[in-house]
Parts: sequence; structure tokens; C-alpha cells
Amino acid sequence: MVGQRMSRVARRHLKKIQKANTTHGLQEIASAIQLELDKRHLSYDEALILGNILQNQADQCPGNEIVYAISDRDSYRRTLELYLRDALLTKTEQMLLWEERRRLGISQTVHDRLLEQLLILWKRQGRKVTIESFQDPNQPGGSASA
Repeated sequence: MVGQRMSRVARRHLKKIQKANTTHGLQEIASAIQLELDKRHLSYDEALILGNILQNQADQCPGNEIVYAISDRDSYRRTLELYLRDALLTKTEQMLLWEERRRLGISQTVHDRLLEQLLILWKRQGRKVTIESFQDPNQPGGSASA
């Protein structure tokens, strides 16, 4: 269904994404997609669709590495990094992130995984992040993250 609306270049990348089984391989494909977009061989919409498929494929790969690709998840990751830049994630920022997740269709599980990946990355760099206690508005009486 998606393949019928895609250009030949996009379908070629889609086949590569479906065959890839490592985050490194997926990152190489993401870079190639970016290059095709820069050369205007792909539309932004096609690159976004491919990036979202690529991110879903990355979830199936072993390891805890971040794949950087044009996608809704990458857009959310950049927003999350922006809020973490001051090493404090406030309740207000978490509420704004929750709204952004809702808008982009990012699940709580994906958010938790991205946050964990970023915190691991920042810990390796010797940075510390404080996260204020926050209760998800969708889960009355749910657990608060710390």
C-alpha cells in the first residue's frame, strides 16, 4: 500500500530497510536517505515515511543505540535533548513533552527508551541530569517517573 505511492528511489531504500538487521546498517541507510533528499531525488514526505519505518525496524535490532534518521521519533528526540540541555527536566517540560508525544504518536515506551538512551549517552560524557517527579496525565493514579 505504501510502496505504490513511493518513487523508485524510495522503494529501493524501503527494501534495504526491510533487509537490515543491525543499527549500524540502518544508520547507513538513514544517511543515504538524507543524501537522496538533499539531492532532491526523494521528497520530504517520502523521507519521513522511510525514516519512521526505519525507526520501527531499529526497535527490532539488538542493542541500545540511537539511529538518527528523518522521522517523527528523531524530531521528538531533538526536542527531548533540548529540554535536557540544562541538565534538569522539569514537570512543565515533561508536560510539554507529553503533548509533543501525543501530537507525533510517540508511545510512552518509545519515550522511556529514548530517555534511557540519552541518559546513558550523557552519563558516558560525565553529565548528570535531574528529572522532577511527574505523573502522566493519561494515567490517573499511575506511577511517577523519577
